[in-house]
Amino acid sequence: MLDQARQRTATFLSRLRDAGIDTAIITDESSIAYLAGFWGYLSVEFGRPTFLLLRPDSGAQVITPLMESEMVSAMTWVDDVLTWEDAGANRWENVLAAALGSDPGRIGVERAALPAIVRNWLDEQMPGVVLQDVAPLLGEMRMIKSAEEIEVMQQAGQIAGAMMAAAEGALGEGRPEYEAALAVIDAGTRKAAGFLTARGWEAFISPMIHNLQIMQSGRDTSMVHRRASVKPLAKGDPVYFCFCNMAQFKQYKLGFDRMFFIREVSDEAAAVQQAAIDAQQAAIAAMRPGVTAESVAEAANEVYRERGYQTGYRTGRSIGMAYLESPELKQGDQTVLQAGMTFAVDGGISVDGNVGGRIGDSVVVTETGVEYITDYPRKILTVDR
Repeated sequence: MLDQARQRTATFLSRLRDAGIDTAIITDESSIAYLAGFWGYLSVEFGRPTFLLLRPDSGAQVITPLMESEMVSAMTWVDDVLTWEDAGANRWENVLAAALGSDPGRIGVERAALPAIVRNWLDEQMPGVVLQDVAPLLGEMRMIKSAEEIEVMQQAGQIAGAMMAAAEGALGEGRPEYEAALAVIDAGTRKAAGFLTARGWEAFISPMIHNLQIMQSGRDTSMVHRRASVKPLAKGDPVYFCFCNMAQFKQYKLGFDRMFFIREVSDEAAAVQQAAIDAQQAAIAAMRPGVTAESVAEAANEVYRERGYQTGYRTGRSIGMAYLESPELKQGDQTVLQAGMTFAVDGGISVDGNVGGRIGDSVVVTETGVEYITDYPRKILTVDR
């Protein structure tokens, strides 16, 4: 993976040169991972930025907190790693200023991902300087995944499948929601561990599945991002699992959702869930190289209209090292699909805030259509316990 990261950086440096960018300041974690091969574990904003400085004429340079630098140096291919400290003369502002020098030239950033403290500092230090947005240059590169990237995402898909099977196995009338969440973490971690070694770069990849499980049951299933609680499951309850922010491996992230019903399902709930499934399947059936992203969304929307539903729900999004990349499967996105693009494709609808239908899978576009990255039955799922 590090060799690929190095090659991507070389390609990106060439694009920066063609765009007339002298210095790119990259701060987004997924972009740094994509180019430099490393990332942190906290996923918590402590006001401690890490930077990847890229110059077409002099290559790459990392600036990171001293406490993170040993792990960063072990994970990245970048040789020039500068460190900074929370207090004193070696604060990040001083280290970044010295690295940029008195004439950094035309500066590029990922505007939407630039931390506020960094943006404020740049505005103060370089008043009047227009920061060029290089996110489109990098986003275009990230649209098409390599065979090696797809292999990692397929491993993430196997991990996600083990998680969903464990979730279903932990459901039952009277059982609390959190028991299923615990089963998800355990099964996913054990499956991920089987893909790892304790050697080289992989020694720094944790198999641990973490973050709060998105899970709702009963009348709460329309609360799409509610978390697992102590609530006991009841007969007839729909139970919704979303693995966003959990189904990931080696920084590659998937979308994966399923709905289950405890012992029985009402006619209304079954109709809504079947509409979500059919809409998702219509979208996936429409996917192939040469079609537009919005036409895929329209295939799903046509199903909703036929069933008498209206939805503003996005049908899908590109995925990779971030949960939301480009393009998106929605009205107005005219990006033409190409082989190697990877998407989370959803079916979803809520009725009167009480009844919801949900399903989601990750797929890769091939030369002839799509292949599933995630795999689990795509039907109304009833748990007989």
